[in-house]
Amino acid sequence: MTRSFPPLVVDEVVAGQGRTELGRGCCRRGWRSRLLPARLVVYYVMALALFACEGYEEVMRQLVAGLAWTTRWRGTWQVPSSPAISKARARLGPAVLAALFDRVCVPVGTSATAGVFYRSWRLVAVDGTSFDAPDEVANTARFGKPSNDQGKGAFPQVRVVALAECGTHAVFAAAMAGITTGEQDLFRRLLAKIGPGMLVLADRNFLGHALWAAAAATGADLLWRAKSDTRLPVVTELADGSYLSHLAAPGTRGRGQWIIVRVIEYTLQASESAHPHKAGEVYRLVTTILDPDLAPAEDLAGAYAQRWEIESIFDEIKTHQLQSRPVLRSRDPDGVEQEIWGILLVHHAIRDLIHISARDAGIDPDRVSFTRALRAARRQVTDQAGISPLPTTPRPARGSR
Repeated sequence: MTRSFPPLVVDEVVAGQGRTELGRGCCRRGWRSRLLPARLVVYYVMALALFACEGYEEVMRQLVAGLAWTTRWRGTWQVPSSPAISKARARLGPAVLAALFDRVCVPVGTSATAGVFYRSWRLVAVDGTSFDAPDEVANTARFGKPSNDQGKGAFPQVRVVALAECGTHAVFAAAMAGITTGEQDLFRRLLAKIGPGMLVLADRNFLGHALWAAAAATGADLLWRAKSDTRLPVVTELADGSYLSHLAAPGTRGRGQWIIVRVIEYTLQASESAHPHKAGEVYRLVTTILDPDLAPAEDLAGAYAQRWEIESIFDEIKTHQLQSRPVLRSRDPDGVEQEIWGILLVHHAIRDLIHISARDAGIDPDRVSFTRALRAARRQVTDQAGISPLPTTPRPARGSR
């Protein structure tokens, strides 16, 4: 964690959000005590995402384990109680973790990293998932509960839409809101994170005239799946079997509201049954890349399969990192958002570590086990602590009084 999020960077983000300690005894817009300084609480929130099944106090013990045996200690430090830790988390709030994610979490793949690029395009995928929060009145008021014909769900849910680098599984942008907020609305908040040189992959829930226009305006190229009832008339047939068509704004018939797109249609063969798509189903992909010489239809169909990498990312987070914990631990809305940012920060740190390890070994990052890397990270936290919960002050020179 300290390699991906150095203490000085954490301190700068904390200061930028106005959460810096004012010193012992100060309380005006600051922290009353240094027992739980803001920097430590930031790392602690990330540790909660690393030890998802441990209690509050045990996570703190894991985080600072080993420090009593180092020379960095200048006195005794006792693990605070769970209520004290909860209050420290409330003082910190979610904005610090969100700002740290925004500053540090970026695509990590290079031109030498296998699977990161298709030709000159960096492959990135967008998709959404949800997290169950504890059934508290405040959580329900902030996030809402899912509903269907059978009634409302048991828990409030937070919807998260993320952008991820397909080749490394590094999540580099995310937005969250209550479950009633749609994926398209959340994706709009992330448009500043995409741009020229990216090929953005999305499933059929995202395709629409307005969102397509807004995403294409960033300079990124798009490759999105269309729903079966999306009207895409054949305008010009191309040599590679794809064709030019247009997206029309709902309720309009004028050409001024048309967006020229290229459509690739294909059917997944039964021999490709190992692929997550259902064999025999017809797929229609819509892209901004109009010239088939730049990206042939067959290539783009193969590239689109990389969109499923983001599904694997959500599985890494929910099944392995959170150890299949069904409900988040935070009982208030700010704590829930803070916890999710901590989860995303830890996942990015592990994926960055995997990328560096794979690069040094000259192998594809996909060949490195996320589960093994996660276990190694947990061991490293307890074997070699990188931070001290105590204030940092110079040690007196040997022989001085």
